[in-house]
Amino acid sequence: MLRFNCLILLFFISLQPMFSLAERLKDIASIAGVRSNQLVGYGLVVGLDGTGDKTNQTPFTTQSFEAMLSQLGITLPPGSSFQLKNVAAVALHAELPAFAKPGHKIDVTASSIANAKSLRGGTLLMAPLKGIDGQVYAIAQGNLIVGGFGAEGKDGSRITVNVPSVGRIPDGAMVERSVPTKFGGDNEIQFNLHNPDFTTAKRVADSINRLLGPDVAQPTDAASIKVQAPLNPAHRVDYLALLENVEVTPAEAAAKIIINSRTGTIVVGKHVRVAPVAVTHGSLTVTISESSAVSQPNAFADGETVVVPESDVEIQEESGQMFNFAPGPSLDDIVRAVNEVGAAPGDLMAILEALKQAGALKAEIVVI
Repeated sequence: MLRFNCLILLFFISLQPMFSLAERLKDIASIAGVRSNQLVGYGLVVGLDGTGDKTNQTPFTTQSFEAMLSQLGITLPPGSSFQLKNVAAVALHAELPAFAKPGHKIDVTASSIANAKSLRGGTLLMAPLKGIDGQVYAIAQGNLIVGGFGAEGKDGSRITVNVPSVGRIPDGAMVERSVPTKFGGDNEIQFNLHNPDFTTAKRVADSINRLLGPDVAQPTDAASIKVQAPLNPAHRVDYLALLENVEVTPAEAAAKIIINSRTGTIVVGKHVRVAPVAVTHGSLTVTISESSAVSQPNAFADGETVVVPESDVEIQEESGQMFNFAPGPSLDDIVRAVNEVGAAPGDLMAILEALKQAGALKAEIVVI
């Protein structure tokens, strides 16, 4: 039986006032060149309670362990074979913030790359974190915090909560090298909007020009606004502290309907409109049940008793009510009409797609 009862319909009905609230420039835009950088590394986690890698299946864990011992001045006899149940090879990743200087600390995440069951209780040994250019920008080391755990019985049954093979080390890496930036030197600063929009870009430029004078800010496209700036870095900090607190009223977003086909969530934007149209939608339910019957021959008949399958097919079509939209209905009108007929999320998706195909829906449908 096909049903959509498990889906959840979610409408964000506009509760905003008739005017839009102004936002600070720092909340809707970022400064070009001021960005974080991704770091990655490889290391060993030790001190596990027998939940480490099975080294007979992961030879790189053994090789890494032997290389670490050799750097510490310990030489193993040739052909040595041993099991390292308390050691796990991990991949490390971190994010180096903008303007991070040597001595700053950043968080590190360690993820098992072999068959370790859990990293709980482990300690990451000193490991370098490199950037895309291959240079070492930080050194990671410390005790892991693991949110997941698991338990296993002697009969092989097991239970796992969350993910025990991933851990995090707060302030677990020390920055050793800073990333050069172009914060100073140019006579212009570029702001990049988080949500590109021509109207918002013009409003940002207008707000800055009203504060600092005409032609100080110029929008270059829907996402970028160039602003004249002093060359002295000390003056530039004060200058940006003033600019990032400029209040701007962002433009309202275009009319969109967002459909999540996996969860059944449907979000209808404020400016969605529907042309005059009538809609009806019914549900068709098909039920097939299988049973078996015994065919018994007469007492004096020359036959055999056999099992005969029987199928019962039932088709039920629910009557769909028709509702109509007046010219230019608002979001409230759409929600009210759909609620009156009790359309399920799956039905509503079909209705919205049909309205779009008919040219009656004045909005963009985005399926995620």
